[in-house]
Amino acid sequence: MTTQNIASDFVALLKVGKDHEAAARYNADDIVSYEAMDGPMAEMRGKEALRQKGEWWVTSHEVHSAAVEGPYVNGDSFCVRFTYDFTRKETGERLKMDEIGVYQVKGGKIASERFFYAT
Repeated sequence: MTTQNIASDFVALLKVGKDHEAAARYNADDIVSYEAMDGPMAEMRGKEALRQKGEWWVTSHEVHSAAVEGPYVNGDSFCVRFTYDFTRKETGERLKMDEIGVYQVKGGKIASERFFYAT
């Protein structure tokens, strides 16, 4: 599959809320994830670690709305824009987030993901 094919299918799954299926299908076993934050989730390695991060997000936040735009492809990489309106369950704080995810494809799988946030 080409990067365009992977990106298009990955994003199509995200747009219908099938995040776990998209990750299971396209994330490499040794994927690396970089978040724009400090702490234990700033850099995570491995498909299982990313699955757990996704589970944490789902259980820790109430999502009121979400939108996915893209993909925007360039060579072996693509980016996706995410916008969220959510409440942190722990604090009750309601927030809006605008995020760009940049994904690099190697060997037919997503080898890395890097997230950037509007401030």
